[in-house]
Amino acid sequence: MEITLLRAFTEKEKAMEKYYFNLMQFFEGYVRNYRKLNLSKLHNRSMFTKREIDYFANLGEMLGFDAFIEDSKFDKSKGRSRPMDLSWWKWDARIDDENFLYLTLHLEREFISNKDVETIEKLFSDTEESYIPHNVIGIQYIESADRIDYLNDLILQRNMIQQSNCLMIYRYYDSNLDLERVCAYTFTPKGLNKVRNAICNQDDSGYWYICFDEDYVPLQNNKRITNSIKL
Repeated sequence: MEITLLRAFTEKEKAMEKYYFNLMQFFEGYVRNYRKLNLSKLHNRSMFTKREIDYFANLGEMLGFDAFIEDSKFDKSKGRSRPMDLSWWKWDARIDDENFLYLTLHLEREFISNKDVETIEKLFSDTEESYIPHNVIGIQYIESADRIDYLNDLILQRNMIQQSNCLMIYRYYDSNLDLERVCAYTFTPKGLNKVRNAICNQDDSGYWYICFDEDYVPLQNNKRITNSIKL
């Protein structure tokens, strides 16, 4: 009996270890599948938010997690619940048939640029231990690239406590190229890990797509012209 109890305890302790994803791979999927969201110039902001959250909800369920939209999460500093745009929870009845094992992922998607700090506060809030996410994703529209360093410093400060794996996707309008820039940064508990850049634009039929900088031909042509001038 003692041996059985010890084995069960060890399995549960192992399940509680942080489960980290390769979140930059998640970003690559987000980029390459964006056109499949069927978002056009006729859609409003709410539809963009809904389709993107639904995309990640479906991804979580295909990976075997339970996905919830507008899921409750208590914020101690606010003294109230601040719902998560999306959450993934890990369930395994072999280990615990009454409770989820852990919060696998917390995602926030925000269109309003002046809520950028609030988005990070929600992802890294002071909450109950069982609600500390192993992974977080933030999709945030910002005014310009000048804001990124400040927001990344804020993430580094807050993640020193939370110790999550993090993907931040910043989107902003580039007036020079008349398109959206999409900048992705991944963080581990040790700090900034990887960076990738992409663009978001409309195709000839008015539907939005995203592609990486290196795949966007006009951007490469601009670089060639600039380099030739320097030479």
